[in-house]
Amino acid sequence: METHLTLAYILVGLAGFLAGAQNAIAGGGSFLTFPALLFAGLDPRAANINSTIALFPAQLTMGWAGRSLAQGASGLSLRTLVVISIIGGAIGAVLLLATPVSVFTHLVPWLILFATLVFIWGNFFARKRAEDEAPLLPPKVAMAVQFIIAVYGGYFGGGIGILMLAALTAAGMAVRHAGATKNVLAGIMNVAAVLIFVVRGHVAWGLAADQCITAIIGGYIGVTILRRAPVNVLRIAVACIGIALTIGMFLRS
Repeated sequence: METHLTLAYILVGLAGFLAGAQNAIAGGGSFLTFPALLFAGLDPRAANINSTIALFPAQLTMGWAGRSLAQGASGLSLRTLVVISIIGGAIGAVLLLATPVSVFTHLVPWLILFATLVFIWGNFFARKRAEDEAPLLPPKVAMAVQFIIAVYGGYFGGGIGILMLAALTAAGMAVRHAGATKNVLAGIMNVAAVLIFVVRGHVAWGLAADQCITAIIGGYIGVTILRRAPVNVLRIAVACIGIALTIGMFLRS
């Protein structure tokens, strides 16, 4: 039992480190933290909650670091996007806590499948928009899309980075600014969710702290190391993890 616990903490910490670095480069960090927390003995809903909490400080760190590049889109101010993200994230968190563990367990394979497909589409098949190209999303549509993404982010969160990059660039934002804005909004939308989870007491503090600390270190140190590897190799690795996790969760359910 003690050996398994020690191994669980090592695996959870390693997953946090790699996830912090992965999120800074290509996204998909939750594909690493979520299964590690499952291995540690948490049920799928608890693993999802603790993964969100563990990655939250690293998201804030990345958002703060690139805050000067963050901006509004499609006629919407950054403040408007922030408010939408907070409200949507809170609604998603409440929906998650209202979902029985047994129901969420059966939903997880489908959520991971959706997140994996979004990640693959966004990284390998989505057409890159020119920076001078007219935006595809008018303000009201952009607002609705960001709200839906925020609700999904508070509920599950896998693939929100890719979803927001697609939405923000479709709203007319340059890719560089979209990446920075995505990091800010990802942290913001989880503020309400994390507060709700903490107040409700759904936190395995030891595991969450382990993964949180290593994710922050990974966000700072791991990025420097991993930048030496081709980005496509990292993206392929995340896609493979997502596919394997999807298959494993379907077989388990």
